[in-house]
Amino acid sequence: MNPLRKKRLIIILAILVGVGAAVGLALSALQQNINLFYTPTQIANGEAPHDTRIRAGGMVEKGSLQRSSDSLDVKFIVTDFNKSVTITYRGILPDLFREGQGIVALGKLNADGVVVADEVLAKHDEKYMPPEVTKALKDSGQTAPTPAKEG
Repeated sequence: MNPLRKKRLIIILAILVGVGAAVGLALSALQQNINLFYTPTQIANGEAPHDTRIRAGGMVEKGSLQRSSDSLDVKFIVTDFNKSVTITYRGILPDLFREGQGIVALGKLNADGVVVADEVLAKHDEKYMPPEVTKALKDSGQTAPTPAKEG
């Protein structure tokens, strides 16, 4: 093989190795930032990973909200009308958070099957429902309850 071809081959191989390493690092970084959505049924059935950041959502059960009197800790139950999961959160809940409405919580599932949320997202208006919650309710054969008019 002549020296010019050998030099070109080495350069091409080096470029391919560099591109491969860059793609591998990018995929690794993206995989760590993925937050998969799980319904309460999937969490109760053990399909959700423990100690990995997930999104859990459904309807907040009426009468399930418990606030701590001396801190910002809150505890509530989310359901997809088949199964329920308990969510704990420390912080101020969104203004639009209410019992009987859809939410999505981001956090980690602990060994007790409780989602320890570090972020809670509530619906935008009385007709909005997060797409994942709508799909989960539809899959369970339920429909979202119609909100009561305030006035």
